[in-house]
Amino acid sequence: MLKHPWQTPNNLLILMSVAMPIAFSTWSALLNNFVVERAGFTGIEIGILQSLREIPGFLAFTVVFVLLVIREQTFAVIALAMLGVGVTLAGVFPSAIGLYCTTVLMSTGFHYFEVVKQSLALQWFEKSEAPQALGKLISVGAIASLLVYAVLWGLLEVLALDYVWIFLLAGGICCVLAVLMWIGFPHFESEHEQSNKLILRKRYWLYYALTFFAGARRQIFTVFAAFLMVEKIGYSASQVALLFLINYAFNWLFAEKIGGLIGRIGERSALTIEYTGLVIVFTAYAYVENPYVGAGLYVIDHMFFALAIAQSTYFQKIASPEDIASSAGVSFTINHVAAVIVPAALGLVWIVSPAAVFLIGTGFAVCSLILSQNIPTRPVMGNEVNWGRDAC
Repeated sequence: MLKHPWQTPNNLLILMSVAMPIAFSTWSALLNNFVVERAGFTGIEIGILQSLREIPGFLAFTVVFVLLVIREQTFAVIALAMLGVGVTLAGVFPSAIGLYCTTVLMSTGFHYFEVVKQSLALQWFEKSEAPQALGKLISVGAIASLLVYAVLWGLLEVLALDYVWIFLLAGGICCVLAVLMWIGFPHFESEHEQSNKLILRKRYWLYYALTFFAGARRQIFTVFAAFLMVEKIGYSASQVALLFLINYAFNWLFAEKIGGLIGRIGERSALTIEYTGLVIVFTAYAYVENPYVGAGLYVIDHMFFALAIAQSTYFQKIASPEDIASSAGVSFTINHVAAVIVPAALGLVWIVSPAAVFLIGTGFAVCSLILSQNIPTRPVMGNEVNWGRDAC
């Protein structure tokens, strides 16, 4: 029984959506400048680091085994605390090995947290409200990131605070919020008991394929778009923070509206818009040299990713309710199969031709666009795809 009206599943998800970006957004904003200025990284080292960062995501299927002994809600809070500890330690070890180790720790917490949070959200939200509710969580995270980048800009430009103290502050706040979630909320039961086995069903094949290409494509954006801003265009750490600030301002304003749009036009139309836009954006990345054009592409690119809510709501509509927790871990693993390989492999390509890296991203977006056309107008269990039903 709830002790106070504010102790609701929705409020817990909102608090989680605030805590995560405080740590992760700080890490993301500072990483490229920190590794270049303090550790002398090139495209090769940043590619290795980002590949290591994705290994915990590749192993996300193991969440189902952890859930045999720990409840989902409890595990989400523990994972969030791990993320905070990893970010806290990031600035203390400015060497390749030190950065690799703290990145793996941070990433383990981050990926397990994202898996379980997605699972809880899909279990706690009704199908009719899920697109807009998920969009609202993105908006909340965007507001948190917005404040993080504003504070970050001030800490760097006005106070000239060292990277070490900024990492310590952000990671520490995340850990404190995790403790508050642990002691401040009761355990919320799911309407459907979740399977404690690994789930890999033939009828989910289209969702798995979309997830695979999303992982490969997103790594190019996450790793190399930001690195392009620093290495090729010459952005400083404060300029990167300002760019992220603008980026999340747009997410705050439009993410919930995008969720509502998905509810109206359907998953296939939403993903068609996303992938068509990404084909154009990635191709433009290959040839950009102007810092303002690069910044614009970065913001547009991130905006398109908000439409990826449609991928989650498509799965929610076709999945058996008891499959959600296990399938969340499996889908994260599929997402990270390419993510483990892409950063290191394309780090080598980057040395030869940065443009080729983004044109490969264009190819991934084209594959996603073709696959998205197979989503039915009204996807439900038994009507998962337009063609390829024999595979189900």
